Amino acid sequence: MSLLVVGLSHRTAPVGVLERAALTGDVPTRLLHDAAATATVGEAALVNTCNRIELYADVDKFHAGVAELSLLLAHHSGVDLEELTSHLYVHYEDRAVHHLFSVACGLDSMVVGEGQILGQLRDALARAQEEHTAGRGLNELFQQALRVGKRAHSETGIDKAGQSLVTFGLEQIAARTGEIAGKRALVVGAGSMSSLAAATLVRSGVTDLLVANRTAARAERLVEILGGAARTVDFAKVPEALADVDLVISCTGAAGVVIGAAEVTAAVAARTSRTPLAFLDLAMPRDVDHDVHGLPGALLVDLESLSHAHAATPGAGDVDAVTTIVADEVAAFAAAQRAARIAPTVVALRSMASDLVSSELARLESRLPDLDDRSRAEITQTVRRVVDKLLHAPTVRVKQLAAEPGGASYADALRELFDLDPAAVHAVSGTPIGAPIGSQPTHPDSQSAGASR
Repeated sequence: MSLLVVGLSHRTAPVGVLERAALTGDVPTRLLHDAAATATVGEAALVNTCNRIELYADVDKFHAGVAELSLLLAHHSGVDLEELTSHLYVHYEDRAVHHLFSVACGLDSMVVGEGQILGQLRDALARAQEEHTAGRGLNELFQQALRVGKRAHSETGIDKAGQSLVTFGLEQIAARTGEIAGKRALVVGAGSMSSLAAATLVRSGVTDLLVANRTAARAERLVEILGGAARTVDFAKVPEALADVDLVISCTGAAGVVIGAAEVTAAVAARTSRTPLAFLDLAMPRDVDHDVHGLPGALLVDLESLSHAHAATPGAGDVDAVTTIVADEVAAFAAAQRAARIAPTVVALRSMASDLVSSELARLESRLPDLDDRSRAEITQTVRRVVDKLLHAPTVRVKQLAAEPGGASYADALRELFDLDPAAVHAVSGTPIGAPIGSQPTHPDSQSAGASR
């Protein structure tokens, strides 16, 4: 598997660019299929969150893969390729694995150590599997990334310091408007981030929680999950509800502004409280009009302001510990992948040896037809034992060597020395003749044009 990552995040692009590049509606699904259908790609997965868009792909050509995936990101995001390119990052093979593992551990998050990214990675893998764009290679990679992320949170203190964007945003608001407990709140949206926000508000002690969503059934389901700690409000009545709350958290998948500056101005005028009407906008693109920043009586905390805020960073020791875990796990994963590439060659070698033994025993049988059963069994056992002993040391050693950097050459040497039929090796690995040893087949229903390469 030759892993390539092409993406942009809060680390490389300003919020304005991320907002314009945001993938909403059915765009992520179409991007996935288009990526998997390119000539250089065998498998594809998309990590699409409020502050990162990353395409993970198994490619057979690095430069062509970068060019094709970059073009697709520009096309589906609507951001001009020349402008987008200046914000893209590219990681390949071990560096790509290192990046994904770092993301899973929260080291690359806007709020270092936050654990919500694990759920987002799990969702990314599930979507790729449902759309048949991910095969065995990406499945193993993402599953391992999830395990690494869990290990980082269980073995270090980074999870104690790591906050979700919801928690961090609420801390920024509480610092300027007072504690969240006792406030009245409105959550706009009923997706994963909005659900997290609603649950966080309940734990924080809000006295009255409203939930609004374009699809009323989803809002009702969220209220049900919260166990009666909230109630729904019609999405069309959100402008009216603004005047009756102290805090609004919005995170919908809308392509445009959901709460306008004029609506906020009217709500502020209708309120009796002197405390600013606070908004936490976690949507990308934004839900709350940017002009709300300048309105008297209103406070807007959005992804842009969060990116400039300084979170309470985890202790350096915890970050160092997680960094070490990532490095160790990347090395172990790479060694396992290299060792796996030698397995089809070893199996093919032992299969060839077994066929030779069977052939020679059959020839002996034809030349010595009067051989008694006991002698025949002893000869058969002896021949097989000799072959097994001759092959044991080289096959064990080649597996060890293959796990080291550059180990793929040992598989080549083994195939050359024993004159192994390439068709036999590829039959074991499940890849077509002409494909690199160790490459993974895509799902049989995949729309990928690069499955056979």
